[in-house]
Amino acid sequence: MAAVDRTPSPAFQPWIPATEAPAEFTFRAVALGSILGIVFGAASVYLGLKVGLTTSASIPIAVMAITILKKLGNSTILENNIVQTTGSAGESVAAAVVFTIPALIFLGFPMRIPVTFLIALTGGVLGVLMMIPLRRYLIVKEHGTLRFPEGTACAEILIAGEQGGTSARKIFFGIGLGATFKLATKLFGVFKDNVGRALSFYPGSRLECETSPELLAVGYIIGYETSVVMVAGGLLAALILGPMVVFFGSHLVEPLAPATTLIRDMDYAALKDKYLRYIGAGAVAMGGVLGLVRSAPSIWESLTASVKQLRAGGGGGAKILRTDRDTPITWVVFGSLAIVVFITLVPVFRMNVLGAALIVVFGFLFSVVSARITGLVGSSSCPLSGMTIAVVIGSCLIFLAVGWTGPSYSYLALVVAAVVCIAISNAGTTAQDLKTGHLVGSTPRAQQAAILAGVLTSVLAIGWTTWALNASETKVTKLASPIAVPAASLAAAEDEKGPDGRTYAFVKIATGDVAALEAGNYLVDRAAGTALFHRVDGIGNRNFPAPQANLMAVLISGLLDQKLPWGLVLIGAAIAVFIELLTGHSLTFAVGVYLPLSSTMPIFIGGLVRKFADRKYGRVPDDASESEGTLLSSGLIAGGALVGVLVAFLHFPVFGLGFDDELDLPKLAIGPRFWPAAFGSDVLPLAAFAGLAYLLYRGAKAKTGKAV
Repeated sequence: MAAVDRTPSPAFQPWIPATEAPAEFTFRAVALGSILGIVFGAASVYLGLKVGLTTSASIPIAVMAITILKKLGNSTILENNIVQTTGSAGESVAAAVVFTIPALIFLGFPMRIPVTFLIALTGGVLGVLMMIPLRRYLIVKEHGTLRFPEGTACAEILIAGEQGGTSARKIFFGIGLGATFKLATKLFGVFKDNVGRALSFYPGSRLECETSPELLAVGYIIGYETSVVMVAGGLLAALILGPMVVFFGSHLVEPLAPATTLIRDMDYAALKDKYLRYIGAGAVAMGGVLGLVRSAPSIWESLTASVKQLRAGGGGGAKILRTDRDTPITWVVFGSLAIVVFITLVPVFRMNVLGAALIVVFGFLFSVVSARITGLVGSSSCPLSGMTIAVVIGSCLIFLAVGWTGPSYSYLALVVAAVVCIAISNAGTTAQDLKTGHLVGSTPRAQQAAILAGVLTSVLAIGWTTWALNASETKVTKLASPIAVPAASLAAAEDEKGPDGRTYAFVKIATGDVAALEAGNYLVDRAAGTALFHRVDGIGNRNFPAPQANLMAVLISGLLDQKLPWGLVLIGAAIAVFIELLTGHSLTFAVGVYLPLSSTMPIFIGGLVRKFADRKYGRVPDDASESEGTLLSSGLIAGGALVGVLVAFLHFPVFGLGFDDELDLPKLAIGPRFWPAAFGSDVLPLAAFAGLAYLLYRGAKAKTGKAV
C-alpha cells in the first residue's frame, strides 16, 4: 500500500484515511476502556460527592491506553481511541449521577442501587442516541468552527503516541503519590487531613483548608483564574456573610427562621447549614441561569442549525466511507421510544406522561446545547449545573401550574432532572469523543457502540459506589422515647430496614413539623405513627456533603413545598448578578459561596501552583494544551479519590477495623496514639501539603523545559 501523505492541506484529512481499516473495535480495547471507565467513574463519584466538581478523564485514559496496549503489542491508534471513548463514558455518567440522584436523601427517600442504576442507564443511553443524528452537523460541517478543545488535545496525544512521543509515567506516579498521601491521612492517621480554626476576635468567621491531593490537583487542572474566583466565593461566606449574620442576629432572643436555635449559640458549621447554604443556593441558581442567558445565541444557533440538518437528512445512495458510517437512524428513533416507554412503565421511576414528555423535550434541547458549548469552550467549562438547574426550575413551575405538590412530585421532578442531566452530560462527552475520532480517522459507528458499552459497564459500578459511600458513614440513633409524627407524612414514605431488622417508614421531618424533632430523616413505626430512630445518612455529612445534589433538593422542596427562605435565596441571587456584572464568572464564584472553604482553599492552592509553574516554565497561563502537570494531576485525583473510596468502604463492620467517630479515623491510626500533640497541631499537615504542592510544581516541568 502506498504511503499516506500526512502533510496539511486545505481540505481536512484524518490521520487514518477512510480507505484504511486498521483494528479498531476490538474486545481488548472495549474491555480495557470499561475497566478504566469504572476506575475513573468511581473516582468521579467520590470527587463529586466531596466538592461537586469532576474533571475530564479522556486525556489520562488515552495516555494509559497507549502505554498498556503498546505493552500488549500490535495496537493501533484507532484501538487506543476506542479505549478512551469507552472509558470517558464512566466519568461523564458518574459526574451527572452525583450531581442529582443523592438529592433523594435530602428529599426524604432512601438511597437504592436499582434506582441509581436505572436512572443512570437510561440517561446515559439517551445522551448517546440524541447525539447520533447531530454528528454530521456538529462534528463534520462545523469542523472549522467548533474546536472541541479537550477532544482536539486528546487527538493530538493519540497521534503523538502513534509517533512514540508520549508516556503514562506521570499518571502512574501521580496515582501512587496521591494514594500514599491519602493513606497517610485517612487510614494510618500520620497527620490530620483538615486544618482550620474560628477567629475568636471575629465571631461567625472561620478559616480552614483540607489537605487533599485530589482537590489540589483539581485546582491545577482548572487553572489559577478559575480557582481564585472560586475561593473568593468561599472567603465571602467565611469572612463576610457569616460574621454579618452573627453581628445582626446575636442579640435576638428568639431563633431566626429557618434555624431553630439562637444565632449566638451557633458555630460556623451551624451558620453555614441554616443560613449561608441558602444564600449559596440562590447564588448558584442565578449563576446557572445567567450562564444560560449568556449562552442564548449559541443555544438558538445550535437549535436552528440542528433542525435544518435533521430536515435535510442523509443524502443519496452513494457509497458511505468508513469514517462516515453512523449508527442507523432507525436505531436512534426506536431506541429513544423504547427508553420513553421503559421509564414510563417501570415502577422505580414513578413516571407519568408529562414527566416523560419533559425528559424528551429538555433532553433534546439541552443535549444540543451541551454538545455545542463543549465544542466552543470544552467540557470542563460546559454549564452542566446551570442547565440542570433550569430543568429543575422549569419542571417544578410546570408542576405548580397543574397543581402538583408534595413528596411524590418532588421525587418525579428529581427523576426528570436526573435523567436529563445524565443525558446532556453524556451528549457533551459523546460529541467531544466523536471530534477526537473525526481527527484521527475513527469509524463513528464503532465509537458510538463503544460509548454505549462504557455506559453499560460503568453504571452498575457507579450505583454501588454511590450507595456504599453513603452506607459507610450512615448513622442510626435510637430516640430516647417514641415521638408522634403527622399521619400525612407516612402516605408517600418508602419502607426501610431499621438497625433491629424490622421494617419502618422512611420519613423526612422538616423544620417546624414536629417540635420535639430536629429536621432530618427518621424511621417511623407505621402502626403506631411514632418515630423511633433518627437516621443521618453518610451523604450530606462533612466527608460527602454532595453540594450539587443538596442544591437540587433545596430548589425542588422549596418550590413544590413552598417553604424556601426566599429572603436568603434572593440575597444569593443578587450576589450572583453583582459578580456577573463585575467579572462574568458568577457561577464559579457562587459555587465557592456554596462549598465549604475547606474545599475551595486547596483548589485555590492548586491553581496557585499552576500559576507559578506556567510562569517558571514559560507557558501560556491556564492553557488547555498543557499536559505535563495535567497528567500528574489526573493521577493525583485517581489515586487520592480511589483510596478515599477504599477507606470509606472500610467503615463497614465486616472489615473489623473499628472507627473513632470523633476523629473519623480507624482505631489503628498511629498519629493519635503515638504523637497526639503533633497530630493535633496544624504544622505537620501544612508542611506535608506544601511538600505535595512542590512535587506537583516540579512535575509540571516538561522534558525539554527550562531547568529549575
